[in-house]
Amino acid sequence: MKRKADISTEAVWAGEKSYRVHGATQVPVVNSVAYNYNDLDDWYEVAIGNADGHIYGRNTNPTLASFEDKIQQLEGAEAATSFSTGMAAISNTLHTFLKPGDRVVSIKDTYGGTNKIFSEFLPRLNIDISLCDTGDHDILEKEIEKGCQIVYLESPTNPTVKVTDIKRIARKAKEQGALVIVDNTFATPILQNPLQLDADLVIHSATKFLGGHADALGGALCGAKHLVEQVFHYREINGATMDPMAAYLLLRGMKTLDLRIWKQTENAEKLVEFLSNHPAVEDVFYPGLKNHPNHEIAKQQMKGYGGMFSFSLYGGMDAVKEVLPRLQYANRAANLGAVESTVGPARTTSHVESTPEERAKLGIPESLIRYSAGIESFDDLKTDLENALKS
Repeated sequence: MKRKADISTEAVWAGEKSYRVHGATQVPVVNSVAYNYNDLDDWYEVAIGNADGHIYGRNTNPTLASFEDKIQQLEGAEAATSFSTGMAAISNTLHTFLKPGDRVVSIKDTYGGTNKIFSEFLPRLNIDISLCDTGDHDILEKEIEKGCQIVYLESPTNPTVKVTDIKRIARKAKEQGALVIVDNTFATPILQNPLQLDADLVIHSATKFLGGHADALGGALCGAKHLVEQVFHYREINGATMDPMAAYLLLRGMKTLDLRIWKQTENAEKLVEFLSNHPAVEDVFYPGLKNHPNHEIAKQQMKGYGGMFSFSLYGGMDAVKEVLPRLQYANRAANLGAVESTVGPARTTSHVESTPEERAKLGIPESLIRYSAGIESFDDLKTDLENALKS
């Protein structure tokens, strides 16, 4: 029996061989908008989905297909489809399965853009939204028992890195016949596979850790074929299609995904330990900490705790404004998951769309700094933080 390759090998090889041409060792960027057919019957069979092939770039593209095959295999899914951005993946998926009168149960600590969909856009369509305190599994289950069509989770969350017991909540959701959708952006398939925890669909902002180089926008959805096909149909009609060059860059970045994730995790764990004992730091948020409220859950369902953490400073936003400009080895930018370390407060990164009052309601202090650990030397990153915090 052939042994299944390790995920580090799959990250390099999965989904690529059948898309290479002319003996090339890399998947090409196919920029063609349309595809020529001499036989009209062949063209028709491809157009209606009875035969493999491509007809128009808004629908499918060979470079995109290679990216989709790779993430599908890494997540252990039946199917996958791609999007222009992570938020396109989230919004297209929600709009595919929801109609007026439906109900969604989710958590308060989702990414700011996702939270806006729940608090601003879906209610306009007469869709009821129940947002529960993240980590309060009893409340989540009680809300699910009232009936819902979708249970939407993000674990770990952005930016407070809280963790939800996916298997437990999925079990309750299945009792009500609800779809379970999990945003797996922070963990990536290297550290967590929600489909193995009984989720129905997994979403990624591929812009972040999957690409890893902060140079390509994209989103992905993985899951059962009959579900992904419905979302693909919505996406192909509404047009949130990934760009072929972005797909190529994401494919390239994913080859080193395993290497990057473990180095970023190692750096994050050591930096968290350093910050936890620093007098200028009020609090540190990281699921790898034993005092993290969801540590035991993270320990059970994740293979590692990831490269993302956040911390708050004594002195509020004034302290943040003093510290961040002093960092030499961190981009002050609204991104994460890159090979370079990236930092920023929630008010200009994850929850820029929210008011200070809304952030406070979500348990996000204004002095909170989101830190995405890169692949630099830990000693350099520690010294950099040490020098910045002296102020």
